[in-house]
Amino acid sequence: MCSRRVRIMPRAPCWPWTWVICSTHLKGEGCRTVPLAGHVGFDSLPDQLVNKSVSEGFCFNILCVGETGLGKSTLMDTLFNTKFEGEPATHTQPGVQLRSNTYDLQESNVGLKLTIVSTVGFGDQINKEDSYKPIVEFIDAQFEAYLQEELKIRRVLHTYHDSRIHACLYFIAPTGHSLKSLDLVTMKKLDSKVNIIPIIAKSDAISKSELTKFKIKITSELVSNGVQIYQFPTDDESVAEINGTMNAHLPFAVIGSTEELKIGNKMMKARQYPWGTVQVENEAHCDFVKLREMLIRVNMEDLREQTHSRHYELYRRCKLEEMGFKDTDPDSKPFSLQETYEAKRNEFLGELQKKEEEMRQMFVQRVKEKEAELKEAEKELHEKFDRLKKLHQDEKKKLEDKKKSLDDEVNAFKQRKTAAELLQSQGSQAGGSQTLKRDKEKKNSYCFTVNSAVCRMLHETQVLFGLPVDALFLRNRAGPPFL
Repeated sequence: MCSRRVRIMPRAPCWPWTWVICSTHLKGEGCRTVPLAGHVGFDSLPDQLVNKSVSEGFCFNILCVGETGLGKSTLMDTLFNTKFEGEPATHTQPGVQLRSNTYDLQESNVGLKLTIVSTVGFGDQINKEDSYKPIVEFIDAQFEAYLQEELKIRRVLHTYHDSRIHACLYFIAPTGHSLKSLDLVTMKKLDSKVNIIPIIAKSDAISKSELTKFKIKITSELVSNGVQIYQFPTDDESVAEINGTMNAHLPFAVIGSTEELKIGNKMMKARQYPWGTVQVENEAHCDFVKLREMLIRVNMEDLREQTHSRHYELYRRCKLEEMGFKDTDPDSKPFSLQETYEAKRNEFLGELQKKEEEMRQMFVQRVKEKEAELKEAEKELHEKFDRLKKLHQDEKKKLEDKKKSLDDEVNAFKQRKTAAELLQSQGSQAGGSQTLKRDKEKKNSYCFTVNSAVCRMLHETQVLFGLPVDALFLRNRAGPPFL
């Protein structure tokens, strides 16, 4: 069968409700017109779509990329005219961290689930080479989560919270010179994954003339480096003029402030300085109003559509091609999902069997190598055992010989000792009598000496006192008195 597209166009009124149905074959065949005889009612489809969308609500996700201290949180509070809760970031982060906060907003009867993702610590490190990687990984993770939800058998996309980034506000520091290398590298890595809207933060820090030159310099550098930023669509006639004008104002120079000051008879958001007041919503002072109009009031739905139809489709196509899925075969014939699945399954099974065979052969080879190593080790062990056994036997024989020699020496020593003891006993018996004789002679000689000394003492005493000397007594006492 040949599918058809049906276009409904109003015709010159013949009846109160007259339409022309133009049925066009996709192959380019003829078109025929069929008038309606009355009101059918499918002209209420836009109203039905609006009512359904309003009842389900909308979601919008913004990624704020920029260095710490450029006023990202303040600008978000100013854009949505509220105060979002959040912890202030410091300059001491070891790396780039992405912090996501989701809020439910209500305006009239329209509900909006707003998610703001901020890059904490971006540009605060000494080495900024890999600062963009956590951001890219975060965006890809949201795409992957949506893809996994699409590939489920039971999908619940109507209740699934879409966390894909719809708009990336890239905050540029108001240096007045040129873009930093970090800014160029990061935007180049992100332009194929998200809608980038560059803005000059705290634009009241530079003069108007410097700001104009700075905008021209930024645009020139983006073009020369091939960075694709988001362009507001001009294909819709209702917004073509305003979007075309606003494209020429990119990047927007913005100021954020939640403080309200009384200017004239009105309370307005502004920033007070010693030299004057800067009004946030005054287009002569900054481009905040232009940013709000383009981002929220005119092109929010286009940002959502671009995210789904361009960036997500690119990610999805690359992922499916990596998985082996294609739209056509080499003969330019359409592929069915079942055929692709079967082909991929057979390819996977073939690779699995090939790997199993390779692993089996590798296992057998390693077992053989291990067996050879074990046999060689066993042979070396036996040889070592034989060497040690022979060495032990030799040592044992040497010890036995040495023991025998020592035993012989001990026996010879004992024999010599016995002979020496016998000779000593015989010598002691022979010399005993001679010893007694010598002792007696020594004793007599001692007694004679003593007696002589006593006689001399007596003689000296008699001479001293004049006593007569008894010569006979002396003669008789000359011998030993103890004999």
